[in-house]
Amino acid sequence: MKAEVFRKRLDKSRPMTTITIRIPEDVIEDLKRVGALLGFSGYQPLVRAYIGQGLRADLERLEGDTVSTLIASLKRHSVSDEIIREALSEATGRCSNS
Repeated sequence: MKAEVFRKRLDKSRPMTTITIRIPEDVIEDLKRVGALLGFSGYQPLVRAYIGQGLRADLERLEGDTVSTLIASLKRHSVSDEIIREALSEATGRCSNS
């Protein structure tokens, strides 16, 4: 995840949207218990944390898979490793060694 995106995610003043979700009562009780043990102020911040963790993991996996697929395709089209490295460095904002 890019540093700027990460900084935005840490901003506590981000706009929030209210949603309604149906969750079994026993799950809510477990969330309250676990939230208290982990130091959360309630179960809703714990649910947001769980959603955020899962979302970040999926985004990383999916975005990583896209890059891997693109690299494999470029190699099949005879694009050199050096050009692929330079393009990746350019795309991620890192300086190239050449």
